Amino acid sequence: MQAIARAQYLRGSARKMRQVLDAIRGKNVEVALTMLHLTNKKNALELEKVVRSAVANAMNIYGDKIHDPNKLSIIEARCDGGPMVKRIRARAMGRAYRIRKRTCHLEIIVEAED
Repeated sequence: MQAIARAQYLRGSARKMRQVLDAIRGKNVEVALTMLHLTNKKNALELEKVVRSAVANAMNIYGDKIHDPNKLSIIEARCDGGPMVKRIRARAMGRAYRIRKRTCHLEIIVEAED
């Protein structure tokens, strides 16, 4: 009994998102949500929303079979890079430097513990 939640085009780099993601991979949902709530990173809030969405998806699909949502665990958590928004910053002597505003795609899969 698995459920998936995805978030695409999140602002912020995939590398920074993976730092938070590695801390919750394989953990129980209740423990993971507590860790994310107490983590002092911008990406933790976005990740917490996606984990809650995955739990809600599991309850919606398998509501009669899953009586306690805290019995779910995160079996797979993946973050991939998304497209970059490119901007130009004016520099000295008529030059221009490129600013790359990165995005990422996030996928969380939860499964009921037996």
